Amino acid sequence: MNQPVAHTVITTALLRYGLSLGAATALLTGCGGSQLPLSASPQGLAPQPSLGRQAFHIIHPFGRSANDGANPAGDLIDVKGTLYGTTTKGGYYNGGTAFSLTTTGEEKVLYSFGTPNDGFAPVASLLNVNGTLYGTTSAGGTDNGGTVFKITPSGTETVLHSFTYLGNGNPHAALINVGGTLYGTTAGRGDWCGGVFSITTTGKFKILHTFGKGSDGCSPQAPMLNVNGTLYGTTSAGGDEETGGTVFSISTTGKYKKLHSFGTNPSDGAYPVAALINVRGTLYGTTRAAGKLNAGTIFSITTSGAENVILPFDVYGSGGSYPIAGLRNVKGVLYGTTQYGGTHNLGTVFSLTNSEERVVHSFAQGEGVEPGSALVAVSGTLYGTTYGQTVGNHIRRSFGNVYSLTP
Repeated sequence: MNQPVAHTVITTALLRYGLSLGAATALLTGCGGSQLPLSASPQGLAPQPSLGRQAFHIIHPFGRSANDGANPAGDLIDVKGTLYGTTTKGGYYNGGTAFSLTTTGEEKVLYSFGTPNDGFAPVASLLNVNGTLYGTTSAGGTDNGGTVFKITPSGTETVLHSFTYLGNGNPHAALINVGGTLYGTTAGRGDWCGGVFSITTTGKFKILHTFGKGSDGCSPQAPMLNVNGTLYGTTSAGGDEETGGTVFSISTTGKYKKLHSFGTNPSDGAYPVAALINVRGTLYGTTRAAGKLNAGTIFSITTSGAENVILPFDVYGSGGSYPIAGLRNVKGVLYGTTQYGGTHNLGTVFSLTNSEERVVHSFAQGEGVEPGSALVAVSGTLYGTTYGQTVGNHIRRSFGNVYSLTP
């Protein structure tokens, strides 16, 4: 195994997702091989588009100006043609930022996190509710357990709730809006497995479910998905085998059901950290590990819990490996990213249709490393972020990029 890549994957798993050393190391226990064909066909997807020369551009490299953000981990969102996002580091206090960005690359830092009792290190995307942006920070607040905050497009920020350091704190996921009430998850810390909560736009907070009992899931990292009033989500650990994670459903009043435990057979996925999407009533998602080659999977699952691995990724081939971002349905084609793999082992953008998976773009030197966010489509162009950058030959800079890609 390529040791530098192995070290990077373990470090990323430990620092970005709070895994134990054993769980992080388990990501790398697979063996190499060629890319496998799809084991099943997603339903309701369009034919694969023809692949010409793809138009890839870095539209904003972070860290090139004073107090700019660094290391974006959350997804971008589109609000009337302007992109909004967060960075985990950088800003005036090095506690991360919220920023806006035009599709031509004009960036504005809206807010720098890190003042006393403020949030610190946002790792999730923002949510637009009637022109106000809502989000979470993984740390900071009055007890360093993270926060829920709101911010205006002009940059006025308000902390709505501060989590405790232990217990149901440490939120890594974006919020979702269901009928004017916001819902989210917390990853927990130490022996605590996190939970599901609701919060109003004025800050009225309620815990709906606490994870970690019996074969329950543990440490949800991803935002939930609303399907006809029922919320669906994933946990990155826990389940029947106590390590592989789960898919669950929960009502807005807290009625919880575990739908699937990962890792119950050798070819199943493990460690889902990305949001699910709904395609004509079937849910699709990714796992960052396991599958036959232990390089992650794309899976589908019904709302009643029937799961199927659609694609196991490869470790060493030209296809991607280790997906940590969710999928996007763009006119019937699913698009996603992988953290590693591709021609240069710096990550990929891929597409998935009824019959096949294709690498749309392999990241090269100078284009960024570790693309870990889901894509957003604006007027036919895809936008995403990379967590880091490269300069020269495999030299990393801890800033990251925003890129555009026209498939």
